[in-house]
Amino acid sequence: IAGIALCRNAFWVGQQTLSIFVTSENFAGLLLSKTTNARSHMRTIQKNLSHQQNPAGKPLLCGEFNKQMVCDAQTSSVKTSNRRVFLMANRIVLNPISYHGRGAIAEIANEVKARGLKKAFVCSDPDLLKFGVTKKVTDVLDNAGLDYEIYSNIKPNPTIENVQTGVAAYKKSGADYIIAIGGGSSMDTAKAIGIIINNPEFADVRSLEGVAPTKNKTVFTIAVPTTAGTAAEVTINYVITDVEKKRKFVCVDVHDIPEVAVIDPDMMSTMPKGLTAATGMDALTHAIEGFTTKAAWEMTDMFHLKAIEIISKSLRDAVKGTDAGRDGMALGQYIAGMGFSNVGLGIVHSMAHCLGAVYDTPHGVANAILLPTVMEYNAPVTGDKYKYIAIAMGVEGVENMTVDEYRKAACDAVKQLSQDVGIPADLKEIVNPDDLDFLAESAFADACRPANAPAGRGRHPYCSYEPRTKLSFRSLPFPFHSLSKCYPTGC
Repeated sequence: IAGIALCRNAFWVGQQTLSIFVTSENFAGLLLSKTTNARSHMRTIQKNLSHQQNPAGKPLLCGEFNKQMVCDAQTSSVKTSNRRVFLMANRIVLNPISYHGRGAIAEIANEVKARGLKKAFVCSDPDLLKFGVTKKVTDVLDNAGLDYEIYSNIKPNPTIENVQTGVAAYKKSGADYIIAIGGGSSMDTAKAIGIIINNPEFADVRSLEGVAPTKNKTVFTIAVPTTAGTAAEVTINYVITDVEKKRKFVCVDVHDIPEVAVIDPDMMSTMPKGLTAATGMDALTHAIEGFTTKAAWEMTDMFHLKAIEIISKSLRDAVKGTDAGRDGMALGQYIAGMGFSNVGLGIVHSMAHCLGAVYDTPHGVANAILLPTVMEYNAPVTGDKYKYIAIAMGVEGVENMTVDEYRKAACDAVKQLSQDVGIPADLKEIVNPDDLDFLAESAFADACRPANAPAGRGRHPYCSYEPRTKLSFRSLPFPFHSLSKCYPTGC
């Protein structure tokens, strides 16, 4: 035995799980789980990794990567053949309550009254106030005689300042719960505000980056999406922009998920075509990246494949403004969120975060442009997953295709959908070539990058998983060298 690591529970069902990782010459590890209902079991994991010996006496380092536990041998004197092992129990975190369907916002008053809550802190961006979208919810509160205060200092890519002023406004308001109305911007701002209010030791917003060890749940929150894309109402993630450093940072915290999500397609009916297309492609990116991430497993695969199917069938009609299309997108984006929030994303998002931070590029547009190129890059290490993506997107004859053919078919289907809904084909009008090195380094450092494929358990030929490795982005032969596609990045 080379080392033993005791890892904290990673299975979110209200049970305590003790996980022990043991390495030896013949086994990568054993997982022993003991739950409170006295059932215990053991399973062998990552077999056949023989000759992956640890130097004697080298302990394993354990930490949480997104929603999975990661154990990695110390690298000071480890042979390069040693590899990082992703393991432990799969954890699923979802809203305790969610409502779906037209007219669902009427349930907000019932939820508030049932809990005896007194005053809402309504987070919603200025455009939603201007066009009367927020009013649909405040009318429900008014009709029920419920008090509220509106906070709208929220930018499309919410900043540290937006959060800080929001925290101050919440304290001054006397509110005891939050209603987040909007897309990812409003919800991410609301999540950060709620976490800081109940965890004041994290008043420095930057301290929330990564997996912050908060102890308390966020302020009771009801989330009402107005776009069909971010799925922020069902995720444990939020993204804040650091204007000073020209970067976005991702925060992952099981304590930030809204207690109630209200997915009402009527709240999305005023979205213009461009926003509908961009947020819809964001949702598709969530589903495809989640399906091919390292941490993907059977339950999240079920969510992601169904989301890909619904989004592929619905997005074109949603852009045209049909009720059926909008209903489908409202559901599809939520299902995608149920999956990716629990297994992470990949380098499409790590690069899109940089574009948003530096150029204020709409997140969905950045994802849509980058997705086909990243899919082509990841294809060799995705096993047979692109086969199921192609089928879910309605490609015919997939069963008779070779591996290369169905991988190309999946990429082509994404490109066609993006083109059909009017997404720009490249980044030429967005990226300044002088920024490439900064963008690449920022993307490589982003929290989403380590979860990138291989879902097929392959290995990128030019990718190093050693955390101390610094790559020369311009010299790598990735398909990111051309601005007509995207920009250079690590793996």
